[in-house]
Amino acid sequence: VQLQASGGGLVQAGGSLRLSCAASGRTFSSYAMGWFRQAPEKEREFVATISRSGESTLYADSVKGRFTISRDNAKLTVYLQMNNLKPEDTAVYYCARTRNNRPVTALTLYHYWGQGTQVTVSS
Repeated sequence: VQLQASGGGLVQAGGSLRLSCAASGRTFSSYAMGWFRQAPEKEREFVATISRSGESTLYADSVKGRFTISRDNAKLTVYLQMNNLKPEDTAVYYCARTRNNRPVTALTLYHYWGQGTQVTVSS
């Protein structure tokens, strides 16, 4: 399983970015996917997760109402639409795949990780 995240960049506070994560393999639609982030000198933290069908999602409180996770199983891609970005959203964002079909928030339940994409929000 290979995951390739893209779409990061530099944006002003209040702006938007859309992250994409392209996956390899025919089993993409069988598993829940998630986004995590890691700011400098901080631990990696959960951002959002989506079930294999896309019907169920969970979000960290810090991004609820601003970020939206979605997936296109035909394109083997998961997305993270980020609106009203804040400087505290600055981090490297990682996509990851579980071995579950339901969304889960625990980092330890994600077994496959992409390389990360940098998001920087200026004030």
